[in-house]
Amino acid sequence: MNDPLFGMLAALDLDDTGAPAGKDIFTGPSQWMPHGRVYGGQVLAQSLVAAVRTVPEDRIVHSLHGYFLRPGDVQLPITFTVDRIHDGRSFSTRRSQAYQSGLPILSMIASFQTVDEGLDHQVDVDGNVPPPESLPTDEEVLDGHDHVIARYWAKGRPFDMRHVQEPIYLEPDRDSSPQQAIWLRATGDLPDDPNLHRAALAYASDYPILESVLRRHSLAWATPGLKVASLDHAMWFHRFARVDEWLLYVQESPSATGGRGLSHGRFYTREGVLVASVAQEGMIRIPSPR
Repeated sequence: MNDPLFGMLAALDLDDTGAPAGKDIFTGPSQWMPHGRVYGGQVLAQSLVAAVRTVPEDRIVHSLHGYFLRPGDVQLPITFTVDRIHDGRSFSTRRSQAYQSGLPILSMIASFQTVDEGLDHQVDVDGNVPPPESLPTDEEVLDGHDHVIARYWAKGRPFDMRHVQEPIYLEPDRDSSPQQAIWLRATGDLPDDPNLHRAALAYASDYPILESVLRRHSLAWATPGLKVASLDHAMWFHRFARVDEWLLYVQESPSATGGRGLSHGRFYTREGVLVASVAQEGMIRIPSPR
């Protein structure tokens, strides 16, 4: 809580415990969370770091697909095993599994590629988005709310996040819009390692991705009895960008059904370069009316 950015960097600095029985094994800590469950973006980013450690330096992650299997316990460390599924001429594939107490909490497959030339285009972002300097910080939005979760949202995360629309921490979106946009960047400078920036981007991507679903149904995070949990998370890395510089994260929800909501997201640089795409489905349960 005192230094969230340091905590994220420490969590992503995994210990290599060797490769017995043909598997690469790493360990990492769990960061504190107010509800006692490991933050999904943390274990996703750690799983990516573990996979990166097993591929040649000239191969860069271009996609990952992960399933959250069980809630993690912030009181316990996490063990990561990596299977070297395939190494081809241009692509490598790795499977990372995250364990606590011998049980898997996340299973992820990531693909890596050598740098190559090819077709190049992107979907452009709306140019009418206000700059981040004109928007309030989460700390300003939540000023005066002395609750452990509000304090975490305001000061406990390693990213400065600024909503273009009104945040839905405490009050719902009355317009029931399935879209939103957020400016975000790390709260301090990060090392120059590009793989660390990609892992940090995966880390940040899980924070607000399901908010577009909540907006569509006029729900706020503070809705009594609301239960939200990430089920699966996919990410495609298109172009490199530093996460200690402002990125615009635009999201929309195309569907919700069966107690699940789906959201798509895209990261853009301030100059409008498309950096990454995200898709996540989450469990969303609301209390039944009495």
